[in-house]
Amino acid sequence: MKLIRISTDLELSVHEFPEGSYAEQNETLRRLISEDCDIYEHVLPRRLYTELHQMERPTKIAGQFVSMLIDEEGMLKKHPVPNLIGSYLYESEKHGNPIMGNILFVGEQWGKDGIDFCGIEESVFKKLELQLNNMIYAMKATKEVLGV
Repeated sequence: MKLIRISTDLELSVHEFPEGSYAEQNETLRRLISEDCDIYEHVLPRRLYTELHQMERPTKIAGQFVSMLIDEEGMLKKHPVPNLIGSYLYESEKHGNPIMGNILFVGEQWGKDGIDFCGIEESVFKKLELQLNNMIYAMKATKEVLGV
């Protein structure tokens, strides 16, 4: 199953969810966010559920529920760069806390010990990828018109 990465320069890329132990998976997820990501934060951005209409809570079906992973220390980086997609979905304009750095969209599932990260279920993935690509297209066009 796959996950989605969106960079600060509004580029969407698709990656296979990493295999291996929790430690190996977490290492790969951190590196996908950025080479200097030491710890990621699990985020449930409101607009992912209210505007993109993704499922609002995990189920027993792997990857039906989607959440976002960000660099926990993104604001503390030497040159923090906002992620426009992540910040929009997180409603940053309402509380003043933008999402900094690259972001990952991953699936979740109920495991034996609680909720585990996994890849995104195929039908959910296709819908989300299209929605995110549409958002990226609109944001790039807006940036071009505004000259930013």
